[in-house]
Amino acid sequence: MTDTPNPKPNSKGERIAKVMARAGLCSRREAERWIAGGRVAVNGEILQTPAFVVVPGAKVVVDGQPLDAPEATRLWRYHKPQGLLTTHRDPRGRPTVFEKLEDGLPRLISVGRLDMASEGLLLLTNNGELARFLELPSTGWSRRYRIRVHGRVSEEALAKLTAGITVSGINYGRIDASLERQVGANAWLRITLREGKNREVRRVMEHLGYQVNRLIRTAYGPFQLGKLGQEDLEEVTAKVGADQLPGFFEARGPQAKPAAKPVRRAAPTGKSSGPGKISGSNKKLGLSKKSQPDRKPGPNKKTGPGRKKDEKRDANRRR
Repeated sequence: MTDTPNPKPNSKGERIAKVMARAGLCSRREAERWIAGGRVAVNGEILQTPAFVVVPGAKVVVDGQPLDAPEATRLWRYHKPQGLLTTHRDPRGRPTVFEKLEDGLPRLISVGRLDMASEGLLLLTNNGELARFLELPSTGWSRRYRIRVHGRVSEEALAKLTAGITVSGINYGRIDASLERQVGANAWLRITLREGKNREVRRVMEHLGYQVNRLIRTAYGPFQLGKLGQEDLEEVTAKVGADQLPGFFEARGPQAKPAAKPVRRAAPTGKSSGPGKISGSNKKLGLSKKSQPDRKPGPNKKTGPGRKKDEKRDANRRR
């Protein structure tokens, strides 16, 4: 067994966990657990530490199977419905997001999570390194939600969240919250945050005395839920991926280049996104208005009497 780091620090290569993640097999964290479980071998030697650099030409085997060459990086938007866990398998046998995806897709990893009762936009990728990159607060991407809470909402209490809040010993950063409308005993709120800690929205609202009875993620960074129907899966094009993630692809060179072919899976139910829709931002690519490329206005076409007069003048000229 190999339990010491290798080889010289300046040798060309990548950490084993990074290699496994980039191959789309798992996330880096999962890779480290698999290594600790003795499931990974390099050149016939079972690894015991993730502090191992894989050099070009090395043979990596996971669970007895050779590791595939890294795939081109791909990213999808998925409209998660309520009632699904964001995990690959559940010991209790509850339904998961990944069980519902169609066959023929590579092994996908979620960018962050949505709990079983939550719905809305979930980004999926075949690159564990990209998933980790997008989850980091340092990436600077905001997460936006529409939530429904039970109770009469105080806008003054919501305004104080911009200074951050501590709940049960956990510090949460700035949260922008606004009241959309109060409907009887319930209220719809819009929430924007950047950290995305575990069950952050629900815990903060409960701390304020509001029970969340519906939570819809409407955007993750520049990517929007838009008109994506429930259980629809739409791949982000290579151009959009490269434009929106220059910091990721430029730092990793050509080997991380996004795949070019977009694929869309239509939901069998044909359900719309309902309250998750964002007025004015339902673009085909699912991008926010700020992320849309500028378009030159087309020619100003005349209609009505002015158009008929022009047509009559053109007809006289032809005579």
